[in-house]
Amino acid sequence: MAKVIAIANQKGGVGKTTTTINLAASLATLEYRTLIVDADPQANSTSGLGFNPKEIENSIYECMVDGINAADIIIPTEIDHLDLIPSHIDLVGAEIEMINLKTREEKMKEALATVRDNYDFVIIDCSPSLGLITINSLVASDSVIIPVQCEYFALEGLGKLLNTIKIIQSRLNTSLSIEGILLTMYDLRVRLSNQVVGEVTAHFQNMVFNTIIPRNIRLSESPSFGVPAIAHDADSKGAVSYLNLAREILTKNGLVTVE
Repeated sequence: MAKVIAIANQKGGVGKTTTTINLAASLATLEYRTLIVDADPQANSTSGLGFNPKEIENSIYECMVDGINAADIIIPTEIDHLDLIPSHIDLVGAEIEMINLKTREEKMKEALATVRDNYDFVIIDCSPSLGLITINSLVASDSVIIPVQCEYFALEGLGKLLNTIKIIQSRLNTSLSIEGILLTMYDLRVRLSNQVVGEVTAHFQNMVFNTIIPRNIRLSESPSFGVPAIAHDADSKGAVSYLNLAREILTKNGLVTVE
C-alpha cells in the first residue's frame, strides 16, 4: 500500500506545487510507482505536468463530491511510473457542497482507497488554505511535508498549521506524522536565507530535512514546458536537490533507492 504524503502550508508561494511535481518525478525516476493528487483549485500541478485544466472532464472534485472512481480519471504523465489525478476550478465549490455530508473530512481518503494499492507513493498538492479540502488531504495522508521558504516572514502562520495538524492527529487521523519541514527558495548569496535556515533548524531541529531546495531558474521555468525539472534539465541544481530529497525520504522510510 502506498505511503500518502501531503505537501501543505496555508501560506502561498512557498513551493508546494514545485515540491509536489519534482519530488514525485524524482521518486518515479527512482522507479517507485508514484501518483500526484492535485487538490488545489488553481490546478497548478495539473498544468505544470502539461495538461490544460479547462480540458479536464473529471477531476478529484468529482471523486470527492460525486463518488466517481479515482481509477477512472487517473492520467499517465510523460514520466515513467508517474500518474496524475487532476484538479479543476470546480474544486472551489467542493467545500460548500460537502459541508453537510457525513464524514465530510474523509472524502479524499475514501476516493484514494481504491487506487493506493497500485502505487508506492501518493503525493497530494494541497491548496494554500486550512479549509475542508486541505483537512481532507491531511486525513487521507500518512505524513505531511511542510515547505518553508527562506525569506522574511518564513515562519508566519506555521504555528497555526502545526496546531491544525495536532487537532487532526487527535480527532481524525491518529497515524498522521510530520515527514519533515522543507526549506525552499534558498539563496546562498542572501544573508536572510542563511538566517532563516539557522532559525528554522534551531527551532525544529530533527524535523527539518537535510536537503535544502535552492532558488533555481530551471525549477521556475519547467512548468511552462509542462514537465518536471528533472525532465527539463536533469543536471540543474533544482532537479538534483529534489532527487536528493527523494533519496532522503526513502532512507527515512527504510526503503532502498535505485541508483
